[in-house]
Amino acid sequence: MNNYVIMTDSSCDLEQSMLDELGVKIATLTLQMDGVEYDNQLDNTEMTPQTFYAALREGKKAVTSAVNVDAFLKLFEPALKEGNDILYLGFSSGLSCTYENSLQAIEMLKESYPQRKIIALDTLCASMGQGLLVYLAVKQKEKGKSLEEVRDFVLEHIPHLCHWFTVDDLHYLKRGGRISAGTEIIGSILNIKPVMHMDDKGKLVKVGIAKGRKTSIRRMKDNLVASAIRPTEQTVFISHGDCLEDAQFLADMLREEPGVAEVLIGYVGPVIGAHSGPGTLALFFVGEKR
Repeated sequence: MNNYVIMTDSSCDLEQSMLDELGVKIATLTLQMDGVEYDNQLDNTEMTPQTFYAALREGKKAVTSAVNVDAFLKLFEPALKEGNDILYLGFSSGLSCTYENSLQAIEMLKESYPQRKIIALDTLCASMGQGLLVYLAVKQKEKGKSLEEVRDFVLEHIPHLCHWFTVDDLHYLKRGGRISAGTEIIGSILNIKPVMHMDDKGKLVKVGIAKGRKTSIRRMKDNLVASAIRPTEQTVFISHGDCLEDAQFLADMLREEPGVAEVLIGYVGPVIGAHSGPGTLALFFVGEKR
C-alpha cells in the first residue's frame, strides 16, 4: 500500500492548484516587507507575485525567513495521526536552514510516533527545480512505488536536477553579496548578464556571462541541448520574476530545439526573487550532471 504522503515547502514555487492535483502539502516560509510579515502561500492569498515584484521595482526590500520547527510539527503531525508515513523534500540547505529545522521536528515526533516512518531529504534544489523534483517523485508514487523506492529515486536524481538562471538587474545580486559593486556598475554599462546555476552543494554560483538579455536566454537553452537526458521525453520547468514574455521566448525555443515534451511556466517566488529581483529567468531539467 502507498500509505505515505509527499510533502515539501513553499520554495518549490509550484502553483497551489498543481500541488492540490499532486496531493502535496507544504510548509510555508515567510516574507517581511515594510514591517509586515506574510506567509509565502502558493495560492497567493497574502501577496501575489505581481504585487511582490512591483514592490521590488519601487525600491522596497524583502527579507525571507525559513520554516521554523513549530510549523513543521503542525504540518507533519496530522498526517502521522492519520496513519501515514512521510517523505519531505526540503529546500536546499545551501540557501536556507529550513531543511535542518525539519530534522529537529522529526526527532521530536519520533517519540510520539515510533511506528511511523518520517524521511526528510535535502533536495539541494530551489524554486521550480525543487518543484520539478517533487513532481517527479509524485509520478513515481502514482506508479505504485514504495516510500523507500521513491526516496531512492529522489536521491538518484538530485545530482542530475539542473538549475540555470539569469537575471536582468545586477543590483539584487550585488545587494546579496554575490557580485561586487564594481561588477554591477561595469555589467550594467556593458549590458552584461550573468549565467548562473545551482552547484552540487545546493548554492547559486555564477558560471558565465552573456552580452545582452536574449543572448543569456539562448545560453540557457544551449545548456539544456548540451546536457539534458532524453529531452524529447521530459517535462521541463521554467520560472520567471515577472517576465512572462522572456519565459515564453525560452519555452518556444525549447519546443523547437531539442523539442522537449512539455514545458510548464510559473513564477520565481519571493524566497529566491528577493535576492535575484525582477527579470529573473530560470530553467530546470534533468541532465547528465548539474
